[in-house]
Amino acid sequence: MDPVERVRKAATRVAASYGLDIFDVELRRERGQRILRVVLDRPGPNLTAEDSVSLEDCARVSEDLSAVLDVEGLVPADRYTLEVSSPGLDRPLRSAGDYQRFAGRKAKIVVSEPVARQTAFSGRLLGLDGDDVVFESEGGRQVRLPLRLIARARLDVEF
Repeated sequence: MDPVERVRKAATRVAASYGLDIFDVELRRERGQRILRVVLDRPGPNLTAEDSVSLEDCARVSEDLSAVLDVEGLVPADRYTLEVSSPGLDRPLRSAGDYQRFAGRKAKIVVSEPVARQTAFSGRLLGLDGDDVVFESEGGRQVRLPLRLIARARLDVEF
């Protein structure tokens, strides 16, 4: 099994013990050093900062996961730096469920082919209807964006 998948399995066990999910796991080389990056997520809409992954969540998972990785020898300890974080306020939207989960939130979406003569959209997610993301542009116009055309999407920070 791929080392990243082994780490993902271990991280999933640790995160689940705190009621958290794994958003992403990556092992990459940066500035001559191997970085093992684990991104946590909290199930639910995360409408407020209190609903999101906290610094304390990251610290607890980091400590427990570090011990598991050392004991299970999933990654040689002297060969990586572990970073545990949250997806952030401007988190990427990756799955159909994300568009439903974050309905009502502001987002920016880029599509691979023009929809209504446009490839970049900024506005509010209204949800999912079949295989389309229903989106209200900043001008108040409602548009349906086929999931298969979405190249990039992320939440927009609201203050």
